[in-house]
Amino acid sequence: MRVSLLCASLLACVSCVTTQGQGAQASSGGNRNTAELDDWPALRSSIALDPAIEARVAEILASMTLAQKIGQMTQAEIKSITPEQVREHYIGSVLNGGGSWPDKNKHASVADWLALSQRYHDASMATDAKVPVPIIWGTDAVHGHSNIYGATMFPHNVGLGAAHDVGLIEQIGAATARSTRATGIHWVFAPTVAVSRDARWGRAYESFSSDGALVRDYGAAYVRGMQGAFREDGNVVATAKHFIGDGATENGKDQGLARVTKAEMVNVHAQGYYGAIEAGVQTVMASYNSWTDADTGAEYGKMHGAGSLLTGALKQKMGFDGFIVSDWNAIGQLPGCTNSSCPQAINAGVDMIMVPDDWKAFIANTIRQVESGEIPLSRIDDAVTRILRVKLRAGLFETSPAANRYAGDPDALQHRDLARRAVRESLVLLKNDAGVLPLRRDQRVLVVGKGADSVPMQAGGWSLTWQGTDTTNADYPNADTILAGVREAVGKDNVVYSADGTTAVQGDFDVVLAVVGETPYAETNGDIVPSDTVAHSRRHPEDLAVLQRVAAAGKPVVTVFLSGRPLYTNDLMNLSQAFVAAWLPGTEGKGVTDVLFAKRGGGVAHEFRGALTFPWPAVACPDAKKAPLFATGYGLRHGSREPVGTLPVELPQACAAASMLPIFKMADIAPFALHLATGDASRAVGADLNRTIEFPAGKPAVRVQTVQVNTQQDAKQVTWLAPARFYAINPSRNNLAAFARADGAVQFDVVVSARSKAPVMLSMGCGTGCGAEVDLTAALSGYALGSKHTVKVPLACFAERGLDLGGVEVPFAVSASAPFSAAFTDIKVVAGSAKHADAVGCPAKP
Repeated sequence: MRVSLLCASLLACVSCVTTQGQGAQASSGGNRNTAELDDWPALRSSIALDPAIEARVAEILASMTLAQKIGQMTQAEIKSITPEQVREHYIGSVLNGGGSWPDKNKHASVADWLALSQRYHDASMATDAKVPVPIIWGTDAVHGHSNIYGATMFPHNVGLGAAHDVGLIEQIGAATARSTRATGIHWVFAPTVAVSRDARWGRAYESFSSDGALVRDYGAAYVRGMQGAFREDGNVVATAKHFIGDGATENGKDQGLARVTKAEMVNVHAQGYYGAIEAGVQTVMASYNSWTDADTGAEYGKMHGAGSLLTGALKQKMGFDGFIVSDWNAIGQLPGCTNSSCPQAINAGVDMIMVPDDWKAFIANTIRQVESGEIPLSRIDDAVTRILRVKLRAGLFETSPAANRYAGDPDALQHRDLARRAVRESLVLLKNDAGVLPLRRDQRVLVVGKGADSVPMQAGGWSLTWQGTDTTNADYPNADTILAGVREAVGKDNVVYSADGTTAVQGDFDVVLAVVGETPYAETNGDIVPSDTVAHSRRHPEDLAVLQRVAAAGKPVVTVFLSGRPLYTNDLMNLSQAFVAAWLPGTEGKGVTDVLFAKRGGGVAHEFRGALTFPWPAVACPDAKKAPLFATGYGLRHGSREPVGTLPVELPQACAAASMLPIFKMADIAPFALHLATGDASRAVGADLNRTIEFPAGKPAVRVQTVQVNTQQDAKQVTWLAPARFYAINPSRNNLAAFARADGAVQFDVVVSARSKAPVMLSMGCGTGCGAEVDLTAALSGYALGSKHTVKVPLACFAERGLDLGGVEVPFAVSASAPFSAAFTDIKVVAGSAKHADAVGCPAKP
């Protein structure tokens, strides 16, 4: 284990602790009680109840019909609701999901956003209600106003945490709010105050730290900057999310089970809410995860239905007087609920329901449930009271989106100097053997790695699109790559760029700068399955290959590692004389090179200031008993003389016997890729979640769109217009024999929307002329249209028809013809699934 503890910022660091595992601590400056808590604490918000506002809330509430109240509790997605429908149904809120823009235009201008916001506002104020209530628009501006073309994107929270600078975080919150108001939006779904405890979680980069105390301070600072006291034009309503325990789930599984004690939940995972509530946060978003108390075994179930937590803990004990909003279609995950009907969530304390598409049915269902007594009217009145209170506090009744000094101003989206500073402060130097850094500006530099000239890799998830995919550098007109920073530092003529390092053999350079790391992802798609390792080279062998290639040239190698989490990188470090954790720095790549290069003439230009707020793993298989390679608080400086040396390397293919082989879930899961084929023609489906594919062009045989089956944009709706095949392929093949011996099955979720009049065949392939198929026509025809079912077909069915399980190239393929249409997701091979009672029996061989 290596420990180096640094005071990362005079503003943030109150003490430097040299005890192993403890790092620089940020202080919010408050006199809060840090003693161990036995229960949820009583908190005092910086925004106190105002008798005048409370009287106004009561007056408005008394004037409202039941339909108007339920409308206020409804939040719809902009792609599924028009301004006229907002007027007609008294809608309280709209949102734009990740990858949703005005007129579905990814490059929509600030003026386009503002105009749409103004239209929604005008519609909400033109209702026949006695007292019209202005709509509030919510957006995921999680690292800057990151849905907007041309906006500055700051480092994600994982990097901001490493900066240990509370003042910086407050400034970023304020800058993001000003950018948001420029587009006419008043509400931001940030900050995330999760305390991430497992790097396998695909949302780990949304967490500031694994230390709850730091998250408390940083969350409070973000809220202070973003929301203020609603006295400034640049203030917006902030959101603390996701309540509670999303960073504590077993194996880091998104939306999974947190099995922790109440003491840990209260003293660790709730800390961010304490800071945010004291700072005056006005909304809290409920979490998808569930919680079981590890001490008592008490099961709280899914958070959206946990009344003892939403109402008992958050509202009553902590004194939160704002409103709780649900997550995207999360109510549909509660037992007995659907996406359009869930009295359980409302009765538990959820005040506003994020029901992106089924909002009209939700309104009708909820009105009936109130009229029947299933939902008490008093609960509805409490929810609407809270929503009105927040809207009045935020000044929504007194203004409109366009009546703001930032409204429509493209310059309000630009905070490049602040973002560049944030990048500089967030970098953590993990290795600098032989003092390679800082680099001289008179050196000739070979730049390699897929991340060197990639703004999408720097930005990560939640950048223009939800997953951060389907973008190029051209989609970020106000951004600089790290390569651009190197060219600025040493001059274009002194830079040799080769993404794959093939020019390394020429040797016409003094030093190598390799920029490698994770490609973009967001929740679910970013999860690392429990049986897999946290070794970066396991998922991105191309990065190891490029380092091996350039290391052979014998010149010093400086590696900049882009990632949303700490990962096992011993093999990459051994090939590098210096190694920098740059996290996901956003649009300002030159902030990285500011620190890597010396001043002209020598001397440090900018010092490394970052320190880890998460432990860096020493082993590829997560093991809580193993000491980390670098503890929290670790971070070298340019002059440090603490050589890391050669590290042991273990790169297991898996950490446990695989119980599941994932193929597709929202996106392709490497090494698999979804394809379409008809005749001899084929094409990849690709990662674009917003595009409709018709293949082949001209006279399509199949149409593919992205839809929801289990969660946001997780499924592919395939409509057959002629004979065609929809399939997943891994050209390097998989040995499924062990899965077959373990009663494995190929399994997928399906929603049939149009039945086939011809056979629907599920096949698996093992190369040219090798494969087998099973007829699913009878099984699928028995499903009610529009209902979800999980199909499980035993591998044995394919083996007995001649499939070579030792080399499966195509583990999933559906062949059909018109008029069949169905949505598919969560495609995988699962051990033991063939024994389930609902598994498809092997039909007779044709």
